[in-house]
Amino acid sequence: MKTIKEKITINDFNKIDIRVGTIIEVKDFPIANKAAFQLKVDFGQLGIRKTSAQITGNYTIQNLINRKIIAILNFKPKQIANFMSEILVLGVHDDIGEVVLLKTLNSVKDGTSVT
Repeated sequence: MKTIKEKITINDFNKIDIRVGTIIEVKDFPIANKAAFQLKVDFGQLGIRKTSAQITGNYTIQNLINRKIIAILNFKPKQIANFMSEILVLGVHDDIGEVVLLKTLNSVKDGTSVT
């Protein structure tokens, strides 16, 4: 049975900068240890950020372009092979362990904060 993680306060939650963005560019990332794409995500007035995402099981380059996603913007950058990942795209694992990206149901502006 899975357990719930340690309880946090609203102040802890408010430290996380979770925003909506649109994927504007996708490239294969053949030198990553696990199958991944390199993404560029537009967060409106906050600018464009890069990330690496292990989402090749459920997504293709073509069906990721212009897709709205949810990401954490204030994660510390992480070096992945020869690529610096600046954000963390959020998703959940499906029944076979592949990532399904989180998204909004309605259209919202890029850069909108999750509250």
